[in-house]
Amino acid sequence: MERRASPFLITVLCLGIAFLYLPMVVLIGYSFNASALSSVWGGFSTQWYVELVHNRQILNAAALSLEVAALASTGALVLGTLAAVALVRFPVFRGRLLLSGMVNAPLVMPEIITGITQLLLFVSMLQLIGWPARGMTTIILSHVAFCSAYVTVTVQSRLASADRSLEEAAMDLGATPFQAFVDVTLPIIAPALVSSWLLSFTLSLDDLVISSFVSGPRSSTLPMVIYSKVKLGVSPDINALASLIITLVGACVLLAGYLVRRAERQRLAEARLAAS
Repeated sequence: MERRASPFLITVLCLGIAFLYLPMVVLIGYSFNASALSSVWGGFSTQWYVELVHNRQILNAAALSLEVAALASTGALVLGTLAAVALVRFPVFRGRLLLSGMVNAPLVMPEIITGITQLLLFVSMLQLIGWPARGMTTIILSHVAFCSAYVTVTVQSRLASADRSLEEAAMDLGATPFQAFVDVTLPIIAPALVSSWLLSFTLSLDDLVISSFVSGPRSSTLPMVIYSKVKLGVSPDINALASLIITLVGACVLLAGYLVRRAERQRLAEARLAAS
């Protein structure tokens, strides 16, 4: 017997969806407001999108944020994967408990504490060895530090569930341990690596607190610029920027969902073909 959803559950679902997405719809609508005041509708206009294209401060901040996020997520992916391999493949070694604690600490540490400690570290290093000066370099190093924890946890869980016998079989056939890991294990954990990189990229691109502490006078990221503008009132060009980001993220989510569904249908078709 087919069960039908109750009106109460449908109402709760609709309210939840409206609570999540209605503010985005309002934001996109006001990005086309001709008036500079958010409380006054002055008619339909695309002038704020035109001004956004010519706003060098926002464009430079966006370019810096994308560059920092790409470099930081790549560095975090390398360090986090190495830490995950050490924790999974070497269950007993000196300092394992310390490494595990260092990996998990950034996950529960308040960002303001992380930002203060990293600022003091960079200031001390600059006084002792003359490097690094506060700017893009310090932002990347800080983002690598806290993103590595997320990469390690994600890759560690996937690596722990991987079948080690496949790698051992490759070594029995003459492959070195490194070749067996690259040719056998790496493709198995590839989805975890991709998701870890994307998660790190998102966290780095979205970070405000830590970047505010470790950035220099000419290295403002996009969240820092947006926050400084919003403190003075909602700016129409920021509405336009947020609308573009929402549209881009939504398109990426829909594309990813389509690719996942297509891959799943292809896998099921191949399974049925193999069974027949």
